[in-house]
Amino acid sequence: MIDGRFSTLPAAVLVAVLAGCQTGTDLALPDEGDVVEYYDYASGVEAQVVGNVATVTVAQDAAQIRRGGALWAKVGPYVFLFSEETHQLFQDYPGLAGVRFVTEVGEAEVASALLERAALSDVLWQRAKNIAGKARRDGSRRVTLLEDLVDWGEDHTEFEYNSRFTRR
Repeated sequence: MIDGRFSTLPAAVLVAVLAGCQTGTDLALPDEGDVVEYYDYASGVEAQVVGNVATVTVAQDAAQIRRGGALWAKVGPYVFLFSEETHQLFQDYPGLAGVRFVTEVGEAEVASALLERAALSDVLWQRAKNIAGKARRDGSRRVTLLEDLVDWGEDHTEFEYNSRFTRR
């Protein structure tokens, strides 16, 4: 007996309670450098981890938005967010609750999207990577693939668009 408070508990319950207190869940979090290593992008990537959310900022080409308009402004975060890199980041760091991608042109934020860890099951992750992969590969020729990615992103993330870049 540990002390008198537990004298009426069955031994099996007491062992289970004490064992539960001793096992911990690995809630590892990446640091900024770890996050940057996951994403290889020519324009550079900046990352910040605040609490249990990683925010990744990438520069988007202004010419791309001029040519593609509101659609290209909206699709930016989703191209990165629904990727093998983000999926692997969630798998490698179980304490990470969310990943937010922010796209910028110069100093102006164009769009941001936050994907929470629990938003996608394994099946939905495969679907997301498929949609994003097709958009990355063929989106310049088939605009509907970019539209599909934006629709998917809006259905599965918390997002915000800068109206300066997305109004039409």
